[in-house]
Amino acid sequence: MDVRFLGGAREVGRSAVLVNDALLLDFGMLAGNPPRFPVETPEPDAVVVSHGHLDHVGALPSLLSGSARPPIHWTPPTRELALTLARDTLKLHGGTMACPFTENDVRRLTQVSETHGYRETFEAAGHEVTLYDAGHIPGSAHVLVDDGDTRLLYTGDFHTEDRRGDATALGRANGRGGSVSGQRLVPGTTARPDADVVICESTYSDVEHEDRAAVEERFVESVERTLWEGGTVVVPAFAIGRTQEMLLVCAAHDIPCYVDGMGQEVTRMLDRHPAFVRDADALGRGKSHARFVTGRNGQRERITDQRAAIVTTSGMLSGGPVMTYIPEIRRNPTNKITMTGYQVEGTPGRDLLETGSAEIDGRRMPVSAQVEQYDFSAHADRDGLLGFLDSYRDATVLVNHGDRCGAFADELAADGFDASAPEVGDAYAV
Repeated sequence: MDVRFLGGAREVGRSAVLVNDALLLDFGMLAGNPPRFPVETPEPDAVVVSHGHLDHVGALPSLLSGSARPPIHWTPPTRELALTLARDTLKLHGGTMACPFTENDVRRLTQVSETHGYRETFEAAGHEVTLYDAGHIPGSAHVLVDDGDTRLLYTGDFHTEDRRGDATALGRANGRGGSVSGQRLVPGTTARPDADVVICESTYSDVEHEDRAAVEERFVESVERTLWEGGTVVVPAFAIGRTQEMLLVCAAHDIPCYVDGMGQEVTRMLDRHPAFVRDADALGRGKSHARFVTGRNGQRERITDQRAAIVTTSGMLSGGPVMTYIPEIRRNPTNKITMTGYQVEGTPGRDLLETGSAEIDGRRMPVSAQVEQYDFSAHADRDGLLGFLDSYRDATVLVNHGDRCGAFADELAADGFDASAPEVGDAYAV
């Protein structure tokens, strides 16, 4: 089997792996100014997509800009998330270098789409392919590719922790207490299919996540204290996965909340795919508990005077409704901004954490409101990665999707693994 890395190697973003010059796994973009795309736009016979985050699907429509129409295989939620992101990219950047596709290309995605459930084997570009639940976001998948000689497992992004305790109790919005870990939205992965080669993400290879129950408890206590003192809490959150997780947390602890931005559309979409979330009833309660923001008639400005949590995009303060909320609440030290995800270097969110100010709408604004960060990550941490890879000690491991891939590969090799870290453009015969 021949494997070529067109992106996502020794970096987080623009994931793209070409197998046997025929089957493409993911085709993402690395958001930035300017954005970066895979180093080559191939003409594959078929495409399989691991999940619906921008760094894995952001450049996908550009594969259809010519005469080629390869079928695109994915789970139903991933299909809808990819279309949502593509339309948002068009709205924000259409006709510029930041958008490598057109509205016609996006329409073509619907024409070549083929959806699959987990553990349903299908044929793609002469390969047998099976998707397994990766526990990252709804619809996320490990991709197992079999060409008849070699079985390749492309992990995509994954999370291994799961919530502990009585299943019935966990299915309810169960308030405080209980011994729980992992995400409320989706269960952690348990899939360990046999494989000869594993392409493994390594985003948090040097991090041990704090127990999720403890993170949630600190978050809830902080928000409740601020609301009791008369303040407002802005909760920047990624639209896909993180927004829904925060709505579940707010509902479970009866925290009054609003939801704004693309996360609203994603939350409604998940109603159509109940099989891909841990508990559709709990998510329904979370949606009902939150008040959806329309943004009309100065609604956002009025909300900032409410004692409530405002869950809104973007998660790194790089656009979206959060750009309205932060200028409104920043001067009052009783108010609070709670970052719920990793802040990439160079983003306004990272600046805010490090300097206490951020560039919002072209102006650098000092922020007197309190700023906190919480690790609600949907990625496996170091222990999760090692625990997962322990099932593949006899396989070849290619480490990707991280900013310390080489170091993690060396650590694995020192522990007896056949491990290495490709660079963008590298080709491997495995």
